Amino acid sequence: MAMNLHKKRELLLHAAFWAVYLSFITLHITSTQTGPNIHLGRVLLGSLISLCYLLSLSYLNYFYLIPAFLLKNKIGAFIILFIAFFAAFTLARIGIEILVFGRAWELQSAARTEVIIQSVIDLFIVLFIGLLRFAFNWLELDSRRRQLETEKLNAELKFLKAQVNPHFFFNTLNNLYYLSTIKSDTAPLIISKLSEVMRYMIYDSNHAQIPLSKEIEFMQHYIALERLRVKETIPLEFEVAGKTDIFISPLILIAFLENAFKHGINGSDSCWIKARLEVEGNRLVYTIANSKIKKMPHLAEGEGIGLSNVKRRLDLTYPGRHQLSISNQDDSYSVTLTIDQL
Repeated sequence: MAMNLHKKRELLLHAAFWAVYLSFITLHITSTQTGPNIHLGRVLLGSLISLCYLLSLSYLNYFYLIPAFLLKNKIGAFIILFIAFFAAFTLARIGIEILVFGRAWELQSAARTEVIIQSVIDLFIVLFIGLLRFAFNWLELDSRRRQLETEKLNAELKFLKAQVNPHFFFNTLNNLYYLSTIKSDTAPLIISKLSEVMRYMIYDSNHAQIPLSKEIEFMQHYIALERLRVKETIPLEFEVAGKTDIFISPLILIAFLENAFKHGINGSDSCWIKARLEVEGNRLVYTIANSKIKKMPHLAEGEGIGLSNVKRRLDLTYPGRHQLSISNQDDSYSVTLTIDQL
């Protein structure tokens, strides 16, 4: 799509340039015709000869000499061929004009001076068209480079998302296995909740951006799944403030919530999780804190697939627009994520 747009712009620019040139050369030839008998046919013929000459020379240079020699660093060959073609085309144009308008015209000193001036102007026009080739070539290469970078980023994001799904399902199936071993009556309910989660991860999470409300709903389903395996007395707080009609990259927020359950909750009544999601204008602030299980090893910042994965996705999706701060205390662990310009 971008390539087609570049081609259209290129075509329009060339057409506009030659329209202006044709108007200018017609006015110039008209102004040089003196006396009461200005012949319109001679004016138009002179303009046509000049236009055909410049079009032929300019696009021979544009489509052949520059790509075949200059862009391949064959500078010497380009200069020799350019001079040869320019001289040959100029002599051909002069010859045609002598045949059409008469030889006496060519023998005058003023006419010879005009030929030199016109040749210099023609040279600058041909060189200008050649510069357009370089400009559009650079734009095309830059467009391809950015397209490749975008494709690379999208491929990496897809790979990272693909890591999230099995990682998440593995943890959830572990919970399901635990409930089945103790013959819990909540197993059917957890399967039902899991189906809702799977629907989100398989379908909605494939989009580049989703409504924040859907991500919140997904997180609430996840909390409901986890709540089935912990005591009712354990505080699990999830507060949402502000408008949720903004869009966000999917599966960004869940990693921190999953990490909080993984490292902050066991059978103890002293465990807790507090999460708050707040939207102020186009800024999202997500804070989540949890108790630390004392028997677990000391958490290193960014430990595990989940956190390292989400950090990389934040770098790719919100470069320069997010801040992530982690506080790792002896008895608690907290994360604050701020995303701007949503």
